[in-house]
Amino acid sequence: MVMDEKAAKTIASTVNEILTSESKIYDDDTLAKSKLKPFYFWQRKGLTTAELDTVATQPSVFDDPELLKFYRPIDTYENLHRFDPSARWTWREEIGLIRKLDLRIMAFVGFMFAALQLDRGNISQATADNFLVNLGLTTNDFNNGNTIFTVCFLLAELPSQLVSKKLGPDRWVPTQMVLWSIVAFCQFWINNRGGFFATRALLGILQGGFIADCTLYLSYFYTGAELMVRLSFFWAADTLANIIAIFLGYGILHMDGVKGYEGWRWLFLIEGIITLFAGLLAYGMMLPAPTKSKSWFRGKNGWFSEREELILVNRILRDDPSKGDMHNRQALTFQTLGLALSDYDLWPIYIIGLTFQMSTTIVSTYLSITLKGLGFTTFQTTLMGLPYTVAGLFTMIAVSYSSQYFNERCFHGIFSQLWALPELVALRTFTADTARWSKYAATTVLLARPSTHAVQVAWTSQISNSVRTRTVSSAVYNITCQIGSIISNYIYRSDDSPLYKRGNQDLIAICVMNCFVYLGVKAYYILRNRSREHQWNAMTSDEKLIYLETTTDKGNKRLDFRFVH
Repeated sequence: MVMDEKAAKTIASTVNEILTSESKIYDDDTLAKSKLKPFYFWQRKGLTTAELDTVATQPSVFDDPELLKFYRPIDTYENLHRFDPSARWTWREEIGLIRKLDLRIMAFVGFMFAALQLDRGNISQATADNFLVNLGLTTNDFNNGNTIFTVCFLLAELPSQLVSKKLGPDRWVPTQMVLWSIVAFCQFWINNRGGFFATRALLGILQGGFIADCTLYLSYFYTGAELMVRLSFFWAADTLANIIAIFLGYGILHMDGVKGYEGWRWLFLIEGIITLFAGLLAYGMMLPAPTKSKSWFRGKNGWFSEREELILVNRILRDDPSKGDMHNRQALTFQTLGLALSDYDLWPIYIIGLTFQMSTTIVSTYLSITLKGLGFTTFQTTLMGLPYTVAGLFTMIAVSYSSQYFNERCFHGIFSQLWALPELVALRTFTADTARWSKYAATTVLLARPSTHAVQVAWTSQISNSVRTRTVSSAVYNITCQIGSIISNYIYRSDDSPLYKRGNQDLIAICVMNCFVYLGVKAYYILRNRSREHQWNAMTSDEKLIYLETTTDKGNKRLDFRFVH
């Protein structure tokens, strides 16, 4: 490419400002004058009619003709026919479109996750109904069953993502749901330890990858900032499912003795059938792509008008041009898979995924057993999970909004660990004479801590900075979380019951360790950004242009990419 030095310096300066400044405001009157997006409900109410009709289109690399050549979507991109760098829209249009996405896309994805949680979490309710006694299982058998489920779940994560990338989440996710729901309701007929282990394994294999598949699907419709909050709604659906499951379980477990079967058998059967319905419905509700909503199920006109499709596609690409680098039904090659797995800049988040939940996971898993041991009845135990479940719903959404508002992640993770620490210390100091309601109160406050899982899933997606890496990184992050769950399963042991003093002491140490893990990860990304900034600023204007035109660096390996933390 040949150009004079003045033009080269102008373009290079534009690149530098776009990609290193979060407050870049263009002089172009056809673009939004602020990056503050009013999609919080309290911000929307404060907007005047004039403000709603101002331009919402955000500045991007597509606004410069020279940069457009480097960042435009590939020719096989499924939404290419709606890509238009000159497209402009108002806040009124964008807010209306986001509302429609929330109702049509996010709400159903949340419904599917709720269905997953019914089949994944009802084992805890079953244990409150003498499930272990009826099958002749010990606490260690229960631990082993949970481990089998978790191992199979994590082993299926990456293969599931690869299948989803090839077939499309709209085909693969419904198929997963139908298959696992069949296994779920077949638990009605298990009678021994072998049957328990077998169904745990099958459920793990078929449910593994579902969360990462849904995350990839949501990234087709939402910007990086929006995805963080939407994923908190995603896990809120999980929490709401737990609340619904409490009441469902309370009612279904009263069927104990109907037709001569235990209540926990009816629990597996009925909730499995509910999931089967959700899976069949998903075949019609999930879209192949943002511009492909027309079908016999969704109507001949589809869910979005041509104007809405134009806004939907361009707002996503302006936020993250890497989303146009790959077709959504394009399979990953083994070379691409290897590069994604070896991306060491994502390893710090994987370390967080491994450890951050370990300080509370086992307490939640053992809650039913612990409460039964404290003398509460089956039905009391079923309902006593409700307070921490409801509280956890609000704290999770609050920490996700806060993280987005302050554009910060690591300190929010530390806050979550510091929330749990005093309660773990209390559990460690409790004795057999401590009032059972005191133990229950401490456990409830502990489990109500603000989970940063949604924040970290969105964080992983953001710093992957390419569809190829994002496909793999979401699965690997979830794998590390499952490995952490496996380790957690063995923190509480039979010889340490019922107070689990040794186990709680280990949880305290893990909680403190996690605070330092978050600090270390933040320091790593700060240093990585400083190093790249130094390299980028050391280049001349011509060198920057040559780099942009010739570089083979992909995703987060580009010198013009900066890590969020």
